[in-house]
Amino acid sequence: MAKPDKVAAVAEIAESFRTSSATVVTQYTGLSVSQLSQLRRALGTSAKYRVAKNTLVKRAAEDAGVTGLEDLFVGATAIAFVEGEAVDAAKALRDFAKDNNALVIKGGYMDGKALSVDEINRIADLDSREVLLAKAAGAFKAKLSQAAALFQAPASQVARLAAALEEKQRNATGTEAAEAPAES
Repeated sequence: MAKPDKVAAVAEIAESFRTSSATVVTQYTGLSVSQLSQLRRALGTSAKYRVAKNTLVKRAAEDAGVTGLEDLFVGATAIAFVEGEAVDAAKALRDFAKDNNALVIKGGYMDGKALSVDEINRIADLDSREVLLAKAAGAFKAKLSQAAALFQAPASQVARLAAALEEKQRNATGTEAAEAPAES
């Protein structure tokens, strides 16, 4: 018979699997409590970092319909449940792992499929959502400026043409007026 605290833990982890946009499975053997706290601060609000027993995590993943991670739940396992942008959490984990060799990224899960370590690193290499939106806005603004210049060009050409014709007409009438008194 299952203990109520374990059932509650499995239900909580399964709910975290269901509600998170992505998960990253790590091995944390050798990290101190202060380093784990530092990692949680680095993740900020973008992810919850949870240490749990492998048997409970396996059962919770199965309950949540998450497949392909069973092989990762070996040894001291902790999971980052990403609530915000997967890019931000992946960058925080990758950067922390570079500084602390004790943290090992094993894999992850996003959009219904298991992720390898290489895929997580590629996600970490992406620009954040804000940067991508700023780049898109800049590109749109540049295209709009080009379009405005293109639409304005015919009007300015007509204005320059009219000014040139007027100048030519003035020069022509001025030349005729200057030549007329000389003939008399």
